[in-house]
This record gives sequence, structure tokens and C-alpha cells, in this order.
Amino acid sequence: MTSKTKRAQYTLEFKLEAVRLVKSGQSMAVVSATLGIRAQTLHNWVKAEREGKLTGAGMKPVSPEQMELARLRAEVARLKMERDILKKAAAYFAKESV
Repeated sequence: MTSKTKRAQYTLEFKLEAVRLVKSGQSMAVVSATLGIRAQTLHNWVKAEREGKLTGAGMKPVSPEQMELARLRAEVARLKMERDILKKAAAYFAKESV
């Protein structure tokens, strides 16, 4: 008995937003973790977009609220990363001045 797993399908809008986040400077690892997709999938979307071949599934479109939520999650992840870097830098310079 074999069970076939159903592949996730994403709309073009969702894919374009994910690609936009990567192009805005966020790492693929952060964007893929934030959006809940595999890093390889995101890499394929970026490559397809660059080649003009990115297409979306014929599913129900992602709502503006879902797009905003994905954008905000990515922004929160970026801000947490920046905060952690600043914490480490502050600790380093505090230790150095003693």
C-alpha cells in the first residue's frame, strides 16, 4: 500500500512576495523558515523569476492579509537577527572597555 503525498501549491503572488523578500536582502534561509517553505523551493523560485519563468498554481489567491502576515513575519525575523547582532556587539565592546 503506497500513499502519495500531496505537494503544496502556491499562488504566483505568494511566490513573487517570497522572491521580493530575498531580493530585498534577506537570506533565503530566513525567508524560507519564515514562510514555512523549503530553502530549495525558494531557490528554484528565485531562479525561475530571474529567467522570467515563474508561474503560480491555479489555487485560491492568497489574501492581502496573508501576504501582510508573511511580510511581517519576515520583518520580525530580520529584526530579531539584527537585535542579536547588536547584543553581541554591545557585549564585545563592553568587555573590551573593562
